[in-house]
Amino acid sequence: MTDALIETQTPKRRITDPAEARAALERAIPNLADFRRPAPAVLDWASVEESLGTTLPSDYKHLAEWYPTFAIGDYILVSLPEPGEAHFVHRGFQSMLDVLVDAWLEPDLGLLAYPAPGGLLPWSESDESDKFMWSTAGDNPQEWVVTVAGRGGAWWHYEGGAVQFLAELCDNSLESWGLRLFEPEVTPC
Repeated sequence: MTDALIETQTPKRRITDPAEARAALERAIPNLADFRRPAPAVLDWASVEESLGTTLPSDYKHLAEWYPTFAIGDYILVSLPEPGEAHFVHRGFQSMLDVLVDAWLEPDLGLLAYPAPGGLLPWSESDESDKFMWSTAGDNPQEWVVTVAGRGGAWWHYEGGAVQFLAELCDNSLESWGLRLFEPEVTPC
């Protein structure tokens, strides 16, 4: 990433209820509900969060409990923890962090990787190497914002949670600065 911050987008209302955020995503992606589990999965969040050294936002955890990993529009990979695989989750996050540190971050622009205070923690990416991260500033993960690093070098913030971000990206409620257009259809991975 070499360009400056484009801007920050703010939703009309930040969705704080994880079930409401999931419902918004299901409305934005008509076939998503076809892949929803019949009951929420039991995931070992304590182990995952202990290995990461931070609590994760509740909307992300709620999505992972209801859905396996999926791709949106054969463009965005939403990689989610699976039951019984908590020990692999840290490795996945660490792999994304390693790529981020090696190829994307610009310390001169104030872009640092987690676990630095306020550092970026990746939660998804596109097949074109766009990165979707949490800015971990603050003590409350429910208030973290999404930071987008476009493959073209631009980066921007979205002042909502990850699931609301995906919903609004898919229903065209937000500007997709630097991201390509795609059809909001889900394919399982």
